[in-house]
Amino acid sequence: MHEVSLMEQTLAIAFDHAQQQNAQRIHRLKMRIGAVSGVVPEALSFAFDVVASGTIAEGATLEIENIPVTCFCPDCDLLFNPPDLFYQCPHCGSYIQKPLAGQEIELTSLEVS
Repeated sequence: MHEVSLMEQTLAIAFDHAQQQNAQRIHRLKMRIGAVSGVVPEALSFAFDVVASGTIAEGATLEIENIPVTCFCPDCDLLFNPPDLFYQCPHCGSYIQKPLAGQEIELTSLEVS
């Protein structure tokens, strides 16, 4: 389960920022997780509970924003959300090599005191 190591790295970043602010507690973390990032949000939430135990983040809330896959077709100027893993433009049929969104793994905010 790579979600545990991902959460360890995320909390290390959060602890560093909390220390820079002289914070004693982390109350809330917000993350953005893309649909094709390879991260299972439920497993990430479980990993958060385990990794945060005994730290200044214990009892904190983890909010996960799920980001759908979004593609842009340069042939017909269309922004679309593909229904599957084939990033084919629904208008002209062109295949898109790389999505604009949906691969994110980001810590977007912290609430500390």
